[in-house]
Amino acid sequence: MLDAKVVPLSSSLSSAEKYQQKVFGRHGLGNSSLSGSMLEMKKSPFITPCLNMSRVSTLPLPSPSPTESSDSIPAQLRVSIYSESLPFIQKFRGKTIVVKYGGAAMKSESLQSSVISDLVLLSCVGLRIVFVHGGGPEINQWLVRLGIQPNFLNGLRVTDASTMEIVSMVLVGKVNKHLVSLINKAGATAVGLSGIDGRLLTARPSHKSAQLGFVGDIATVDPSVIRPLIQSNHIPVIASVAADQEGQSYNINADTAAGELAAALGAEKLILLTDVAGILEDRDDPGSLVKKVDIKGVKRMMGDGKIAGGMIPKVNCCVRSIAQGVRTASIIDGRLPHSLLLEILTDEGAGTMITG
Repeated sequence: MLDAKVVPLSSSLSSAEKYQQKVFGRHGLGNSSLSGSMLEMKKSPFITPCLNMSRVSTLPLPSPSPTESSDSIPAQLRVSIYSESLPFIQKFRGKTIVVKYGGAAMKSESLQSSVISDLVLLSCVGLRIVFVHGGGPEINQWLVRLGIQPNFLNGLRVTDASTMEIVSMVLVGKVNKHLVSLINKAGATAVGLSGIDGRLLTARPSHKSAQLGFVGDIATVDPSVIRPLIQSNHIPVIASVAADQEGQSYNINADTAAGELAAALGAEKLILLTDVAGILEDRDDPGSLVKKVDIKGVKRMMGDGKIAGGMIPKVNCCVRSIAQGVRTASIIDGRLPHSLLLEILTDEGAGTMITG
């Protein structure tokens, strides 16, 4: 038997109804009474900066759908939603969560807004967020603007010297600062960095460098430059560009960068935002989502050919991070509004959670 829990996808529930479900098994919280818990929860140094901001006076609910106005959510339901989130907040408060951002959530303005508001809320209630990003679509747009045809080999960008220069300009100079600006505007404090800054990530040439050019692997991680930021409740926003010991820049896979950072930081959780629902028991059946699986289970699924294509490197990234001490890793559906809140603050989740 596969060590996995398979459940049908639930697309008929509203965001509020998903939050209202009282099932706590996935995060190992167990059924618990919330009576009096709010009184016992003391104001922490993590929450204080957000509470002092006039722009973040209350914790926001997920944005209503176009057919559902905010007035349609009764006040009592809002209170219930907040109280039911408490066990999850208590579980993750003060813990480091590394989020890799990309895919549809990066292309859509509404999904991007959803991700940013989720990050700010989670930061406000005491989670220590590290935000890692790529920016493939934007890189392609700028290459085309400058008359350079994007070139890929087996799904990996062929990166010559000219392309590497544009990759650095777009990821570090444009995408990174845009995300920092959005997070700051939403009420948190973000600091933009790349893997080059403070030798956060040191690169080495990929074993396929003859074909791929300046595409690198990660040789070492030194998180000392971002630890003070995390401890101060700032959100480091990391562009997946790194340099080798000679100062040559390399394009780094953002999933890999997030996984190695999570391991180096001893993170509680790694989350990869993707364009798929998660790991499927049957690749031809979108309803066969595997909600939770351990390392043995995913290795068995790969051996059986159930995990294939672009999902393999993502799963390998998760397995490697867990093997290095990360508690859990999740591959979640970034096409869902507020998928981060669904993954962290509910038992339902928003994809597949891999455990040790």
